[in-house]
Amino acid sequence: MLLKTFGWSFAVTAAGLALAGVLWGWQGLAIVAILSVLEISLSFDNAVINAGILRKMNPFWQRIFLTVGILIAVFGMRLVFPVLIVAITAKLGPIEAVKVAVQDPDRYESLVTSAHPAIAAFGGMFLLMIFLDFIFEDRDIKWLEWLEKPLARLGKLETLSTVVSLVVLIVVASTLATGVPLHDGEGTVDKAATVLLSGIGGLVTYLVVGGISGFFEDRLEHDEEIEKAEEAAEKRKNGSAVGLAGKAAFSLFLYLEVIDASFSFDGVIGAFAITNDIFVMALGLGIGAMYIRSLTVFLVRKGTLDDYVYLEHGAHYAIGALAVILLITIKYEINEVITGGIGVLLIALSFASSVVRNRKEISSGV
Repeated sequence: MLLKTFGWSFAVTAAGLALAGVLWGWQGLAIVAILSVLEISLSFDNAVINAGILRKMNPFWQRIFLTVGILIAVFGMRLVFPVLIVAITAKLGPIEAVKVAVQDPDRYESLVTSAHPAIAAFGGMFLLMIFLDFIFEDRDIKWLEWLEKPLARLGKLETLSTVVSLVVLIVVASTLATGVPLHDGEGTVDKAATVLLSGIGGLVTYLVVGGISGFFEDRLEHDEEIEKAEEAAEKRKNGSAVGLAGKAAFSLFLYLEVIDASFSFDGVIGAFAITNDIFVMALGLGIGAMYIRSLTVFLVRKGTLDDYVYLEHGAHYAIGALAVILLITIKYEINEVITGGIGVLLIALSFASSVVRNRKEISSGV
């Protein structure tokens, strides 16, 4: 099963590293490998969150996520997105932005870095909403009960997540977004309006995408019952099986892609600390993204989230930490090792807590 799930990731790694070696030599190969590890470490929590959604889909949509989804992730977020940011912020045409990225990497890096406050505000608010909606929801299994129990009581106020997020955004815009250091380190600039507008954009995007996804998710069970009935009828008719599909699964697929995009912000920005070549960056981050997707499918098929019940909690706490870190980076630089390390640590702690819980249940005969 391991080879079946990670087979494409291994193949893409081998081909990607070989291509990097041919095009850019040993140094390029090393940079691509480092970027792959960076992406995996920063996005491990993404795999756990994705698995919680992906397990609601049938095998057909899981394969779509692993194939079509990876194309969107690599070419959309790791290649097109940084160029699009440059085009918008520098008011350049798409073709001219590509020329800047290829012919003038230093200017390209400077333009992307100057757009970081807007990117961080958008991604930070989107991820913060994911965390708050999780932590304010009352659930049967609680990891940090002393914290989650009172927060679940507060969560009975339906708009609390949105209110808290808006308060955080106002505080960030009026503090961290003022006196933002320029890329060259000479002087500062006020980004309050930009951060406020981008943060609201992230919040609205979450509410719209989450609302649509929630609507279809509520209908998922009903849709699947209808499709299963149709499948059974088709089987009786010609003896062949029909793959399950539906609007619900498609909506969840789109939701997954938006979440992946939000998780990609820190990886794309962090990659500039290593290289400003967009093709080296896309290849390295793309390999890492492939492993995250394979890991997501692996977690679903192994039933890991059912066996280790606190993993989802740890991943959401990691999301909350990442949201805070993204907002802080509007003004202050934070090393990517710290960002990735916090996420891995929280998930490791939740995994260890799950193991302890399982052992207690076994010993008590539950």
